[in-house]
Amino acid sequence: MISPRTALHDPVFRAYLIIVSVSLALGGAILGFLRWGLKKELGSIWKTYRSWLVMASIGLLVVFAGRVPVIVGVILLSTFGFKEFARASGLYRDRWMAGAVYAGIVAVGIAALMPPPRGEGPGASWYGFFMAVPVFVIALILLIPILRNRARGQLQNMSLSIVGFIYIGWMFGHLGFLANPTNAYGFLCYVIFATELNDVSAFTFGRLFGRHPLRSEISPKKTWEGALGSLAVSMVLPWLLWFSFPFFGAKQLVLTGFIVEIGGLLGDLSISVIKRDIGTKDMGAAIPGHGGILDRIDSLIYVAPLFMHMVRFYYGLR
Repeated sequence: MISPRTALHDPVFRAYLIIVSVSLALGGAILGFLRWGLKKELGSIWKTYRSWLVMASIGLLVVFAGRVPVIVGVILLSTFGFKEFARASGLYRDRWMAGAVYAGIVAVGIAALMPPPRGEGPGASWYGFFMAVPVFVIALILLIPILRNRARGQLQNMSLSIVGFIYIGWMFGHLGFLANPTNAYGFLCYVIFATELNDVSAFTFGRLFGRHPLRSEISPKKTWEGALGSLAVSMVLPWLLWFSFPFFGAKQLVLTGFIVEIGGLLGDLSISVIKRDIGTKDMGAAIPGHGGILDRIDSLIYVAPLFMHMVRFYYGLR
């Protein structure tokens, strides 16, 4: 089980500590050279970089702190992410519906936190209940109009609540569940690092070579060139960071690359669909240079469940 004492002696965690630190230092050096060496105007890129410094430090500190802080951290991110979604969509005005989603997010966290009910080995936790939580939360959401004796205008709020819970509360909640297996450091550190690197790669390749919009009506700045560049990075990375999961075979490494690329892209585009329909550029302004919390975690919303269930299918969550 991951803990501060374990982290100090775990080679995977220490390796990622070095990798993240070197990556941030290298990025800062490149930006500094562009700004003061080549006199390039970087605009808001410095603000974005400073936010990366803060987010990376907090992320490493939470993983270092152990299993419970990781799961609680995911619950908090889900909570604030849903709050942004509820405010942007207008769902926040219906406190009953929003409250049901918050209760569901907490239930997902409890399912990840609780020890196995029948004494299974590490990693199992309350997997069965974790997978069943959506049934109970959706039932609660559908029950609310009945208890309130209301019919008119309820379908939209019920739909928004279900989408908000499944997408932000439950799918993203898989990231917290990854803190349970014995290889938690490898799974967590890789998924978070690879997904964020995938986002940066898509942005960089898109800015340098982008000519053809990927989905012009959804996210005009995303291009096929950016997607292909990030795909190349995502497919190579599992082999470079094989120490994260040394028991993976070639098939699992390839699947991991596809999961990070396709999951990251779908997560980003899904949030873009919602933002376009609502008519907002960002879901919030909590992170300078990035937008809201939901804008930052959107790629992980798909990657975390796809990766977790791939691992469980081949190896079990031991």
